[in-house]
Amino acid sequence: MALLVPIVQLFQIILGMYWYVVIAAVIMSWLVSFGVINTQNRIVYIIGSALTQLTEPVFRKIRRYIPIMGGIDLSPIVLMLGLW
Repeated sequence: MALLVPIVQLFQIILGMYWYVVIAAVIMSWLVSFGVINTQNRIVYIIGSALTQLTEPVFRKIRRYIPIMGGIDLSPIVLMLGLW
């Protein structure tokens, strides 16, 4: 039982970090969509690519059940609610 507590704490830390990755991916997609940042910049491209690779597999699974409605993707909201 004593070994279970650190494992649960580690799992909570990982989920907390993933929460911030999802928020960063959403903000990055908004900034690219509105033309605030340009993906032609190598650093921006690398960060965007990493965030996409970390979040898109989970978003894709959620989009199977909740499609994009009216141009608004609700999968990040559903994922964040699930992480919470």
